[in-house]
Amino acid sequence: MPILQGIRQWARRVKRDAVTLWFAYRHPATTWVPKVMAAVVVAYALSPIDLIPDFIPVLGYVDDALLLPALIWVTIRMLPQDVLADCRNKADQWLDSGKAKPRSAWGAALVIAIWTGVTVLLWAWLRRH
Repeated sequence: MPILQGIRQWARRVKRDAVTLWFAYRHPATTWVPKVMAAVVVAYALSPIDLIPDFIPVLGYVDDALLLPALIWVTIRMLPQDVLADCRNKADQWLDSGKAKPRSAWGAALVIAIWTGVTVLLWAWLRRH
């Protein structure tokens, strides 16, 4: 069971760091590049729609298992240490309070816009050929 326990701990850290980025986006000391990255990552993480739908075998979980944690990791590394410590503390308090998971309409809109763009490009390419 140590492997399963390790996976659970990793998943909790990813969840905490996603909430940390939610607070970092609103933190006044966060510079603009990490703020933009945090906004995009949080919008996608909280979106009720996945970029790659989960019903697609294997690929459906790539965004949940690889893409999102990688984006969270990169964005966390961009934050100043004092901002990161403050936001992690707020995230821990928020998670311990048991509040409902927030949702992001902007994240859903982002995913829909990406899929719409891909569909339009594919349609245009198919019309030419």
